[in-house]
Amino acid sequence: MTFAWPLALLLLPLPLLFWRYQKTVEDNTQAPIYVPGASQWQLGNAQVSGRVSSAAQAKWIMIFMIASWICFIVALARPQWVGDPIPLPAQGHDLLLAVDLSGSMDLEDMVYQNKRLNRLNTVKLVVRDFLKERQGDRVGLVVFGDAAFIHTPVTRDLESVSKLLMEAQVEMAGPNTAIGDAIIKSTDVLRDQPEEARIMVLLTDGANTAGEIQPLPAAEIAAKNGIKIYTIGIGADSMTRSSLFGLFNNTVNPSKDLDEKTLKAIAKTTSGLYFRAKNPEQLESIYQKINELEPIDQDEQFIHPVKEWFYWPLAVCFALYLLAFSIKYFDQIAERFNRFTSPQASRDGGNQ
Repeated sequence: MTFAWPLALLLLPLPLLFWRYQKTVEDNTQAPIYVPGASQWQLGNAQVSGRVSSAAQAKWIMIFMIASWICFIVALARPQWVGDPIPLPAQGHDLLLAVDLSGSMDLEDMVYQNKRLNRLNTVKLVVRDFLKERQGDRVGLVVFGDAAFIHTPVTRDLESVSKLLMEAQVEMAGPNTAIGDAIIKSTDVLRDQPEEARIMVLLTDGANTAGEIQPLPAAEIAAKNGIKIYTIGIGADSMTRSSLFGLFNNTVNPSKDLDEKTLKAIAKTTSGLYFRAKNPEQLESIYQKINELEPIDQDEQFIHPVKEWFYWPLAVCFALYLLAFSIKYFDQIAERFNRFTSPQASRDGGNQ
């Protein structure tokens, strides 16, 4: 617990200073000076209905009044409970991941941590780690095959984006590759976001084979909307395949359909860069490079939740004051109550 206005606690001894000053004035004065109401709370001098209160009454009155004053000053100092610091979201980028789910993404030409994986599963694992370093960004996910679909809207909930990416399946959007449609769909999403940093990461392993618009005209539209596109071509450049019964092996290029020329042109048109990922290690380094090119450089800020507690001592203050008031004027209140009820009692007795 802490106090918002701790200097208010310096007022605690104020009644004591007033009492000592009043006592000094009384000692230096030959004749008494009567000030109406000035000594109504002094110990032993409380007057109720023309009679002197008992010493016990005056003692309790003084105790309650002192406690009431202490509670009032504590409330004035504004006691607060301050919680643990909560990080505020950093002002990062509006980042959209466009991931190819065409049939060729099922090709197992990637080795990740000594395990052979298909291209999509490799992308899932690498992007999952990439998202962990993008706290502060607003990230969305577009998947594309025969057409492009918004799989996750732009959000700060990166854990949900990662989870939905892990649930994506090859050919979920169709077996073909609509790169142009993916760019247009991403542009539709990002154009509604603030203009400071609209970033798109487009990952594919092939060429545009479907969709209603070609990639380069789509890239021009993206550029006009202030969107920077980083393109990534994924796929090994050689893979050994076994023939019938494993007697003969042949080496093939599994990435022969990758349209690097178009991917480079897309990146250039939108002031981005093109990267080639032939293995998982290169893909990891590419995403790390994107982290360096688009850093979240704002210092992390925190907020402390604050809960006010001043109303508790203030309520106790009023309760104690009412107790002191009740003790002081109890006899007077009782007497007035009896006066009010006595005529009524007399009339009731006469009617019987």
